[in-house]
Amino acid sequence: MIKKIYLAGGCFWGIEEYYSRLSGVKKTIAGYANGITQNPTYEEVCSGTTNFAETVLIEYNPEIITLSRILDHFFDIINPTTLNRQGNDIGTQYRSGIYYIDDEDLKIIQSKISEVQKRYECPIVTEVKKLENFYEAEEYHQKYLKKNPNGYCHIDFSKLEKIE
Repeated sequence: MIKKIYLAGGCFWGIEEYYSRLSGVKKTIAGYANGITQNPTYEEVCSGTTNFAETVLIEYNPEIITLSRILDHFFDIINPTTLNRQGNDIGTQYRSGIYYIDDEDLKIIQSKISEVQKRYECPIVTEVKKLENFYEAEEYHQKYLKKNPNGYCHIDFSKLEKIE
């Protein structure tokens, strides 16, 4: 059985590349989630008028990696207390978010946020919502850091080795 979760945490290039390296993750797709228009372009999303977040669809095998473990990784590579910002990425499209499709996942997400909140004095502002819509980003965004290894990324990939 393959499950899906959608994660937003700044520029989707880094999130996609990071998760593509995890055992049990079967597929990653960069895209745009929970906005107010249909089939947005990157330029429209960057304009701040569409309410989309740069998001990565993560398809995973829960027998190899659990949602809880996926979220451990997520909270280790983002700052969940900054609103509409991750690293140098600033704007509503760079907000952090967890978008779920399986209602049973909400309990796991809420439990993980409660656990992670204990590490911060400031409140966690990561958006948690049921997925409303998701559109794949343009082809040049897919696997961007594999195609452009020196491309910009706000994620510290050395954390991957420490976590696994």
